[in-house]
Amino acid sequence: MPPRPPVPPFNREKATQKVRLAEDAWNTRDPEKVALAYTPDSRWRNRSEFVHGREEIVGFLKRKWARELDYRLIKELWAYEGRRIAVRFAYEWHDDSGNWFRSYGNENWEFEDDGLMRLRLASINDLPVSEAERKYRWPLGRRPDGHPGLSELGL
Repeated sequence: MPPRPPVPPFNREKATQKVRLAEDAWNTRDPEKVALAYTPDSRWRNRSEFVHGREEIVGFLKRKWARELDYRLIKELWAYEGRRIAVRFAYEWHDDSGNWFRSYGNENWEFEDDGLMRLRLASINDLPVSEAERKYRWPLGRRPDGHPGLSELGL
């Protein structure tokens, strides 16, 4: 596969760009597209689930987005060094009964030289929110430029 820029080693600009590209991909809710950002043998820990390889990533994301409806995500760079990036994130979604949640978490990422992610470690907590407490109200898809990020939203 061709490189997936930006590639390591990361500086602030490249790390911030990598985070936004990941956010944009996840906001498509397209498992096959998202999985292409990871190495064929990528390893994940997501909550209590362990995922290995693109095929399992696709299956995991299909299950996730079948359950987490109207998913909207914001990611923010926390730290970076060499081939690693730490991210904090929050996303909003509702279940099939119309109950809304905001899920908060942190991810640690490690990349190959070609810019594909080989390791993703995620810790996530869910908080029920009311319709009135929702902060992510853009149309489904990419977060619009100019929409506040996590820090600006006080998250």
